[in-house]
Amino acid sequence: MRNLRSFYSEQISAFLRTPTTEIIGIIHSNDISAETKIQQSNTWEIEVGILKDQLRNVGEGRVIFEYTIPRMGKRVDTVVLYRNIVFLLEFKCGDSEYRSTTYDQVYDYALDLRNFQKESHNKLLVPIMVSTRAAAVSNRIVEQDRIVKPLSCNAHNIAETIHRIATLYAEPAFDYVAWENSEYLPTPTIVEAAQALYRGHNVHDITRSDAGAENLTVTTDEINRIIEHSKASRRKSICFVTGVPGAGKTLVGLNLAIQRSDAQRGEHAVFLSGNFPLVTVLQEALARDKVEQERQRGIRVSKTDALRSTSAFIQIIHKYRDSFVGNNNVPPERIAIFDEAQRAWTQDMIAKFMATKKGVANFEYSEPEFLISTMDRHQDWAVIVCLVGGGQEINTGEAGLPEWFDSLRRAFPDWDVYITPQLNDVEYRRDRIWRDMIADLNIFEQEKLHLATSVRSFRTPDLAAFVKAVLDVNTENAQALYQRIKDKYPVYITRDLSTAKNWVREQCQGTTRFGLLASSGALRLKPEGVFVKNEISVANWFLNGKDDVRSSYYLEDVVSEFDIQGLELDYSIVAWDADFRFEKTEWAYYNFVGNRWQNVASEERRLYLKNAYRVLLTRARQGMIIFIPQGSDSDETRKREWYDKTFNYLANIGITII
Repeated sequence: MRNLRSFYSEQISAFLRTPTTEIIGIIHSNDISAETKIQQSNTWEIEVGILKDQLRNVGEGRVIFEYTIPRMGKRVDTVVLYRNIVFLLEFKCGDSEYRSTTYDQVYDYALDLRNFQKESHNKLLVPIMVSTRAAAVSNRIVEQDRIVKPLSCNAHNIAETIHRIATLYAEPAFDYVAWENSEYLPTPTIVEAAQALYRGHNVHDITRSDAGAENLTVTTDEINRIIEHSKASRRKSICFVTGVPGAGKTLVGLNLAIQRSDAQRGEHAVFLSGNFPLVTVLQEALARDKVEQERQRGIRVSKTDALRSTSAFIQIIHKYRDSFVGNNNVPPERIAIFDEAQRAWTQDMIAKFMATKKGVANFEYSEPEFLISTMDRHQDWAVIVCLVGGGQEINTGEAGLPEWFDSLRRAFPDWDVYITPQLNDVEYRRDRIWRDMIADLNIFEQEKLHLATSVRSFRTPDLAAFVKAVLDVNTENAQALYQRIKDKYPVYITRDLSTAKNWVREQCQGTTRFGLLASSGALRLKPEGVFVKNEISVANWFLNGKDDVRSSYYLEDVVSEFDIQGLELDYSIVAWDADFRFEKTEWAYYNFVGNRWQNVASEERRLYLKNAYRVLLTRARQGMIIFIPQGSDSDETRKREWYDKTFNYLANIGITII
């Protein structure tokens, strides 16, 4: 029977007795990839030979080859369980130097196990990079949060290193087989999830399986049920999927688009988003991954060709929309998934765009109405899935949820409308009366369409509620929630940007990603070296490595709420300006025009500004630090009191100051 967790697992004594050819045969039998290259087979043989030599005097323990790391879609070359310590070995056969990329790779394995594998939370994890032909080096043992910083070995001193660690640490006994088969609760980033789904994994493979995160599967199954019902009954249906920030709405949409992209069954599905940075990053990430996957198989694929393929799967909503203006073409897709549907444009906004950019006069639809009309062109069945974030509208001209219901009532009253009870919340319906919003529509309420648990901030489910309490000036609730999350999810405030930068760098090991965030209206952070008007490549910022000055790691370029909505970091610095400042007992809203701050009177624009900070404060998966400048009384645009009052409000909540 095939081993799903590894390609080979055995006690060290049995491993030493078993002929190498037999071990290689077992490894091959558990490798279900389409083809295993001779080079990979030779590598396994070298690794087995080295470990047979190095482990012969180690004593009893367990050795595991190709151990699965589900979230990353990768495998640890070898795990050695010895003296109740977990050794993670990443081999670079033939290498004569120790590479920083290998250091990060094996560190990432340890971090993933520590964060997501139940039985590894309290175990000592020791990552080792093995460059087989490199010179021996003196390893300095540094432990942080139960992980020893990666050690360097060659083919001849692995046993010596293992013995040294085992002598330094006396660890409590645990069951090695139970550890190997321990529950693994992965929480991928949206980029990792998209890559894994695109490679053929399903949402079960790459997401947590605990009760809270099961909601992802439950919601996906419910949408599939609605699709099958619509298809069988020849109905047109629209589903509104709601969820707290970071609950996985986009992940549900991507998973559904892949599941339902079967052209032969007449079920073309497309994932559409008006979020240009999100689409750009995902298309680029999938293309880069496709090129790398094919390279490893010995096949050359250009990134241009890879991008052409990924662009068909994930599209900018405006390109899709514009392709149906002025014609009666029927979309090839039966299922359209609209991400961040609340950001669709009002009739005024889209009419101005069509007149100035497309030369189309008197465009009479709002964006929701026109998008529904394109799917309504199908003669029998069609399904629209709207992924909706409460309190996520951040830009002028975004219609919000009510316009979808108004459009249905005006032009498509025969459509079946599937909703969640949570839509009857001011964050979704704004100032509209709920019974008026849904009047005269075919409404079906489905609790399963709501994602109640954040899987972004996997360290705590309470981050979104904490941020909401802070922004709603519900001080008592914010204080209680901060006490609940602070030990699991660090949140700090500081008046010094260098302190903030040093803090995130200290938290992050391996390829753990961090970056600098600020609102698009934070124009007076410029004296602090934070330029929100700088144009950047979001794909490079989110995807490039630590050695690239264009990446988030350098903390030189800042991204705004528009760049990061729908995406995430592990740790963030949120730089807070005087555009959203605390005065007396409430938030005050300002816009910097010319050379001074002006009060924002429009309730709509106030909502956008508040939501901008909601987005910024919910982007980090593992922790954040808020930087509030000191200000300067010699500068009329940066008065100390503006920043002090905001800082004092957050400090009063109890947020730790550093």
